[in-house]
Amino acid sequence: QVQLVESGGGLVQAGGSLRLSCAASGRTFSSYAMGWFRQAPGKEREFVAAISWGGGRIYYADSVKGRFTISRDNAKNTVYLQMNSLKPEDTAVYYCAGVLSYSSTYSPRRSYEYDYWGQGTQVTVSS
Repeated sequence: QVQLVESGGGLVQAGGSLRLSCAASGRTFSSYAMGWFRQAPGKEREFVAAISWGGGRIYYADSVKGRFTISRDNAKNTVYLQMNSLKPEDTAVYYCAGVLSYSSTYSPRRSYEYDYWGQGTQVTVSS
């Protein structure tokens, strides 16, 4: 089992940058595929990015492609989301999620594929 804690959210002006971190407990983090999702007020939770446990398979939502970068440091049990060129429509609560994976290329994009979730961190982008 793994526990996930996000950090790094905050208020930023449009065009600015933030880096979110998700720290995981447990000794098997390197076997977990990880993802980032977000949920804006009144909207459903949506996929943002995912990374396989080996880091070799990465997916992004079209809305963030070219602006966001997901990465992981298995030695630090942490996954990151670097967010650049932020837009007001990026405003949401951002969640990291994890799922134990036996495939080095598994990086799911659907929320139901994940077993563990963090509590979320608020990102607000002002215009």
